[in-house]
Amino acid sequence: MAEKDLRINKQIRVREVRLIREDGEQGIITTQEALEIARNQGLDLVEVAPQANPPVVKILDYGKYKFENEKKVRDSKKKQKLLKLKEIRMQPKIDDHDLDFKSKHIKGFLAEGNKVKVTIRFRGRELAHTELGLDVLKNVMARLEGDYVMDKPPAMEGRFMSMVLSSKAKPGKPGKQTVKAKTGEGNNQAAETAKQDTGREAAVNSVEG
Repeated sequence: MAEKDLRINKQIRVREVRLIREDGEQGIITTQEALEIARNQGLDLVEVAPQANPPVVKILDYGKYKFENEKKVRDSKKKQKLLKLKEIRMQPKIDDHDLDFKSKHIKGFLAEGNKVKVTIRFRGRELAHTELGLDVLKNVMARLEGDYVMDKPPAMEGRFMSMVLSSKAKPGKPGKQTVKAKTGEGNNQAAETAKQDTGREAAVNSVEG
């Protein structure tokens, strides 16, 4: 049941309810008793689970409860990221400096969780050499170092060649910890080996002396 449909106080017309108190204790009492308890505390009796048998109620400040719930909804909406499709356009004869610059922009957009459409625009006779555009897109992918998901592979659309990329999940920390553990183990083994070699060297020197 939606919050706006919650019944409070005298709107609750069943004979008995299951009252959940602040300390977590609960019990079945008459609705009239529950209303009197709420009234004595200067609070409201709120039906939180009308589908239960008997319905479940709590004693609380309904105005405050409603305000806090509305605030949670507003905050959750603020945190939601709207997925956007960003577009980066390039020429088939783009130089390395510009390619690096635009590739960094693509990385930034992907890091924000956006999809990115990378488009190569061909002019005039450039349409006879669409392989140049494909090379540019391949160079972009190489600069992204695999940190993307290919939603739409490179394809021609009229005078344009484009591909669509989306962000890729980052590897978790456990993998890094495993690598560190192995590295540390390798260092210990190397130190032990060096110690043994030093001992042998000392023994050889002693014999030769």
